[in-house]
Amino acid sequence: MTSLLNYAIPGLPFGCIYALVAVGLVLTYRSSGVFNLAFGAQAYISAAVFYDTAGTHHWPTWVAFVFSVLVVGPLVGLILDRAIFRYLRTASATVKLIAATGLLVGIPALIQALWFGTKSKLRPPAVGPNPEHFYKWHSYGIDSNQVAVVIATILVVVGLGFLFRSTAFGLRMRAVVESPRLLQLQGINAERVATSAWVLSSVLAALAGVLLAPLYARVDTTNFTVLMVAAIAAAVLGGLRSLPLTLLGGIILGVGQEVLTKYLPLGNVLVKGFRPSVPFILLMALLLFRPGLRKPDVADPLAGVSPPPPPLAASLRDERLERLNRVMFPTFVVAFLAVSLFVLPSYWLFLVTQGIIMSVIFLSYTVVMGMAGQVSLCQATFAGFGALTTAQLATNHGVPVLLAMVVGAAVAALVGIVVALPALRLGGLYLALATFAFALMVDNLVFPQTWAGNGQSGVAVPRPQLGPIDFTANRAFFLLAMAIFAVCALVVVFVRRGTTGQRLAAIRGSQVAAETVGIDPRRAKIVAFALSAAIAGLGGALLGSLQGTVSGDSFNYLYSLFWLVLVVTTGVRTVEGAVNAGMALVFVPEFLHHLPGRWANLEYVLFGFGAINYAKHPEGAVEYGKRRSIERVVGWRRRRELRATSELGSERMPDEDERTGVSA
Repeated sequence: MTSLLNYAIPGLPFGCIYALVAVGLVLTYRSSGVFNLAFGAQAYISAAVFYDTAGTHHWPTWVAFVFSVLVVGPLVGLILDRAIFRYLRTASATVKLIAATGLLVGIPALIQALWFGTKSKLRPPAVGPNPEHFYKWHSYGIDSNQVAVVIATILVVVGLGFLFRSTAFGLRMRAVVESPRLLQLQGINAERVATSAWVLSSVLAALAGVLLAPLYARVDTTNFTVLMVAAIAAAVLGGLRSLPLTLLGGIILGVGQEVLTKYLPLGNVLVKGFRPSVPFILLMALLLFRPGLRKPDVADPLAGVSPPPPPLAASLRDERLERLNRVMFPTFVVAFLAVSLFVLPSYWLFLVTQGIIMSVIFLSYTVVMGMAGQVSLCQATFAGFGALTTAQLATNHGVPVLLAMVVGAAVAALVGIVVALPALRLGGLYLALATFAFALMVDNLVFPQTWAGNGQSGVAVPRPQLGPIDFTANRAFFLLAMAIFAVCALVVVFVRRGTTGQRLAAIRGSQVAAETVGIDPRRAKIVAFALSAAIAGLGGALLGSLQGTVSGDSFNYLYSLFWLVLVVTTGVRTVEGAVNAGMALVFVPEFLHHLPGRWANLEYVLFGFGAINYAKHPEGAVEYGKRRSIERVVGWRRRRELRATSELGSERMPDEDERTGVSA
């Protein structure tokens, strides 16, 4: 028992921080209806400010603490609410989730560029007494910083419990998520109540970030992303409602992870990955099996209702533009192939090929999100399954590379079905969280294994060969990538125009209405997930063959987040949007890397904040610009034709004397 407590007590501060973040998530969700995935990014902002003020500029610890938690924290929350989330109160869960994901990607990169640059961010000073005190009771020990974390968490939870249950303001915050319109009819400013909740939750995020930072060796964004997932698991354990259960869930997670250290053997790669995967496993299990999560969270019949997406630009072209497009498109393709094959040097041809392959992977988003309307946060994981299967079969088992790629795509499709079968009954926010938890589990438990990604060493992936045709040369491999992209693009177009695409469009518009006309949403969504995973797996196999080696780190879960915001920014509903995203992923960083070091990763800022525009333009910025241009051209031509018709009619119209037959 004594030995067990010696392991459990060090986990208590982590559990309290998990609980603190989870309580903030519940507060934001219950008061504004937004599940704020950017909560970890907000915590990172205050942790970075605390590090810079207390660690670099040597402010007194308490001054840096007050500034980071009570000034920076609420200011960040106020800015986010006023600039972004107040416009999303009645938006769909997908729109809110995309906006929060964009902030999760963009905010840390922006802080890194503006605040730190290339400086290393080491452990900041502790929040408690400096130097730290160590308290011992019998054989149990805990330091002053851990005591501060526990006390702060208890005070916050008690205060919030009193606020929600015993004050008029707390009741208003609970009511605003049920129906802001009804609250407004009572003479209460619902907008102000929701903004106040955002500010309060941001204080909790700031407090969690400042308390967490000294517990790690460095102030790193990855720690705060993992913190978010653990907090989500605690929040789901509380049903996104109960503060006591949320607190209990966070503490159980933190303590449980440390207790596992006592019982799990050391040295095994699988066991080593199991301990950090406990929050992800628990989150996945809770999402799948906790009762009540699929019940509607709001009583407002109009909550989450969004207008239908605007028509695609191609559907607005008139006859002249259609004829022009039929001439220009093949001309552009021929010119692109000619320049790539005969003009570009080897390095730039490699980049173009990489862009084409990424376009193949991004076509998977066109299927699962553009057609089916489902947010998947594990597309990079599907690509990883395809790449690693191809690598293992081709390198270690002598299977021809092209055949191994096909098998890799099939394995990815099977994994997609395995994920979809239990998770699709959730839908919306919970489906996205389930796929995110799955990606994190695979990153920790599967990809590091020798039989999969072979750890840090990776697995070699040779270039394919088809009979006498060798694709080892860059130009030959470019043609192979173009051919595979063309096949995948045609499959996507045919599916969208066929019966499956029509069913998915009906489900995306209204699942209830689709069910009333006999459409099985589960079957259609499983088909979409399987096809999406197969395309991602094939693209991952191609990417591994292009680069020559692949490992588990090649398809980290963070790539799924960045790829999502990138495709959403360029256009997730069209093949052209996937191509734009693939080329942007390759060439935008290539040009940005010529900037000073602190701005080298500016693409995360650009595309992260660009995803916020999804709420206003769900077709994507590029597709929106294209649609507006076509509308202007078509409108200008119609106005010109009307003027010409009007002038011609006025010239032919006889005067009054001619009509009456009266001469002068």
